[in-house]
Amino acid sequence: MEPAMTVCRSIHKSVLTIAIVILATCACAQSSPKYDKATETKVKGTVEELKFVPPTGSKPMVYLVLKSAQGSVDVFLCPKSFLEEMGVVFKASDEIQVTGSKVKQDSADLILAREVVKGDDTLTLRFGDGKPVW
Repeated sequence: MEPAMTVCRSIHKSVLTIAIVILATCACAQSSPKYDKATETKVKGTVEELKFVPPTGSKPMVYLVLKSAQGSVDVFLCPKSFLEEMGVVFKASDEIQVTGSKVKQDSADLILAREVVKGDDTLTLRFGDGKPVW
């Protein structure tokens, strides 16, 4: 094979790799809603379900389904590893109050939790400006 063809193939592979990385980064950025202090709300309710996304594998994120007087809402908490580090456990029927930003993710309502109160305990997941503690 001629050296010019080898260089062209190498450049083509590099450009293709860069394009894939850029597309993946854009897709991730679009699917991750940002905390918006203007939409901050407080919701009291009962934990219906605790979900890990992905359910198995590395770096799962923790979500709750919270049943309130207004209906059920999904609540994003934090990475599972952070929850374990804090020694906090949530289970169905726990009464909690969530303070967080109400956002849309894939056309569904979601609350990005900043603070969760369970009994006398308060779990802080985000700073006042919405940046994650973890």
